Amino acid sequence: MKNSIESISGKLSLSVCWVLLLASGAGLAEVAKPASDTGLRVPAFCAYLDPNPEGASVDNSGIHDWQDPALKVLWFGEIKTPGKITCSVELKLPDGATSRLRLRVGSGSNEVVAKGQGSHTVSVDFGSFDIAAAGYQTFSLESLNLKGQSAGQLEALVLAGPATRQAHFNLKARRNAASVHLTYPLPKDVKATAFYCEVTGVDDPLWTYYMACGWHRGYFGMQVNSPSERRIIFSVWDSGNEANDRRKVKAADCVQLVAKGEGVVADGFGGEGTGGHSHLVYPWKTGEKQRFVVTAKPEDPTHTVYSGYFFHPEQRQWLLISSWRAPKDGGYLRDLYSFSENFGGSNGHLRRKALFSGQWFRNSADQWIEVCDASFSHDETGKSDRLDRFMGVENGQFFLSHGGFSAGFTEYGKAFQRPPSGKVPAELLLPMAPK
Repeated sequence: MKNSIESISGKLSLSVCWVLLLASGAGLAEVAKPASDTGLRVPAFCAYLDPNPEGASVDNSGIHDWQDPALKVLWFGEIKTPGKITCSVELKLPDGATSRLRLRVGSGSNEVVAKGQGSHTVSVDFGSFDIAAAGYQTFSLESLNLKGQSAGQLEALVLAGPATRQAHFNLKARRNAASVHLTYPLPKDVKATAFYCEVTGVDDPLWTYYMACGWHRGYFGMQVNSPSERRIIFSVWDSGNEANDRRKVKAADCVQLVAKGEGVVADGFGGEGTGGHSHLVYPWKTGEKQRFVVTAKPEDPTHTVYSGYFFHPEQRQWLLISSWRAPKDGGYLRDLYSFSENFGGSNGHLRRKALFSGQWFRNSADQWIEVCDASFSHDETGKSDRLDRFMGVENGQFFLSHGGFSAGFTEYGKAFQRPPSGKVPAELLLPMAPK
């Protein structure tokens, strides 16, 4: 067999890679496939690494430095037509180097040994698989090499066959799950002086921001920043349209810190608009309801103090995160919303879900009014690249879910209503706002 391969390979293009297909029940076969063969090409930069999302290098050319056999490369896509699908992987290996790989699709798996052709891209054919039912599918590539040996520089997964009809994959380098939002309507001309919302994290992957109280000048919620650190974050935007550099913002347009709570870090920010940022490092717990309230206190026609309070679960009292004096287009709270965001794309394949409940606002007559309506929206990624994003009502609470490549889809702008509780939460007795 070895001599046969060597005698034939010299007659083929250098862009061809020989593989040995070890399909279950299929015996041993010799196959070769040019990398230029057409099909549905899913770039490697769209794939995810598991269990360590940063276990190899990912850039616009693909995946590099994959040397750990415990690390898997995962592609996800929605298959709408059950049937046969053929799979190959485009990669580069040093001339003469080999890499043993296994591809799993559904309940099937095929193994190959790939031989490199130096700077030429080669196509490694894994044969065909059966897709039994429509839905999201995982294409899992595994290295069967020794630790420290390169599995190859991956460029793309290439699919063909009946099951690719109308199949949907994200083909862009942005791997974040779509950001998803709840928008809460308020009565016309209402003067909202406070907005209260409760959030319960159901899933808690790294680089998740569950934002409870958003309004036209800022946002307030909780983040998972690292395996060992979580934060409560309150931020208020400057006036004007500067997107990145706060040094370019006129002093008259900058928000000014009025006060901050014990242990709170406060500073300016840029890169997504500019403004004042504050955070408290606090290990909020998944599955435990967290409570937030933001207040607005207009001082004069052009200045408003916005304050964010977090109800400490152990201390059973409201903690001031910070207060900021905002110039110009401030005033009472309007455009109320909540959101869930995946701010680190390397683990955008993981599901994020949170419950949003107990929404109330306070008017200028100090009356608390319950908010039971919300509508769904998403960012540009959710428009056509990532469709695993939806909302609904669960146990009387709104929920947002995104990522996970799981079934669920909500039309942009769809409205939902939760049942009213009719009872103002006892926790809404707030401390005096700082002056």
